[in-house]
Amino acid sequence: MSPAVQVVPASQAEEILDVLCDAFFDYPVMRYVLGSKPDYASRLRGLVGLFVGARVAREDLMLGVRDDTGSLVAAALVNLPGGKIPPPTFETFRQSVWAELGEEERMRYEAYGTASSGFHPDEPHHHLGMIGVRSSHHGQGLGRVLLDHLHTLVATEYGSRGVSLNTELPRNVELYKHFGYRMTGHARVGPDLETWAFFRPSEAPRS
Repeated sequence: MSPAVQVVPASQAEEILDVLCDAFFDYPVMRYVLGSKPDYASRLRGLVGLFVGARVAREDLMLGVRDDTGSLVAAALVNLPGGKIPPPTFETFRQSVWAELGEEERMRYEAYGTASSGFHPDEPHHHLGMIGVRSSHHGQGLGRVLLDHLHTLVATEYGSRGVSLNTELPRNVELYKHFGYRMTGHARVGPDLETWAFFRPSEAPRS
């Protein structure tokens, strides 16, 4: 029996942050944006905290899976179609994060964002921003559990045409194709960073 997927409320966002910092510790985008300055772990927490904070501010979807002890071990951040505009306080938070991380880091992130965002459909859809599993729980199929749950959810949302995502790991390209995604674009961000864009059409009937 597959573990249950739950919607994680904003009050538990810190747990989402813990999982994603573990899962994305050596992810190419994080290494590219943050560079080689000291205190990588704390800087990573600031960057991922910005991503989590954006979803909380926009009231987007955060999904999670817990183990038998009740600890969150897998998580996903999902942008909803027609997402809400975040309150002004989020902009203040965002500026404070980049002031801490640095201007060069912000520019690298914006370069990545420009390269990775031009391949997704204009029609309303969900966007899977991050999906990760704690390193201690790799190999248990929890990523697939989260993906299957998201696909089932989107199939009931008549206002969504499907799910988009990006990956920067070459080994994930065939994996996402296996899950029904089709590649919609590919770009090189830097000498050591490429991004692949994917879209999976919804099975829901069009409204």
